[in-house]
Amino acid sequence: QVKLVESGGGLVQAGGSLRLSCAASGLTFSNYHTAWFRQAPGKEREFVVTISKNGAMTAYADSVKGRFTISRDNAKNTAYLQMNSLKPEDTAVYYCAAGRTWSRTTYDYDYRGQGTQVTVSS
Repeated sequence: QVKLVESGGGLVQAGGSLRLSCAASGLTFSNYHTAWFRQAPGKEREFVVTISKNGAMTAYADSVKGRFTISRDNAKNTAYLQMNSLKPEDTAVYYCAAGRTWSRTTYDYDYRGQGTQVTVSS
């Protein structure tokens, strides 16, 4: 059974930082691209960032470029999202996803986690 479990969310003031983790099990993690998506209340889920299977390539949404950094440790079956200079508009549930297709679309990913809440206060 494949599981993706996010952790590291919480409440932070604007300008602060958080580091999210996505722990994968039940799959060969190094065979999958990994992405983060987020969904704010009343809004559609949106792409944040993705990283290739071996970590060599990344792609960021313009809204987080320069503030967020994705990384992965295939030996630990874990992906990370370092979020700096957080803004109130970053408030959302953050989901990780794993898939064989290099994509910015959530539906192209084969597996998704349950999400972790990030709240940024002004």
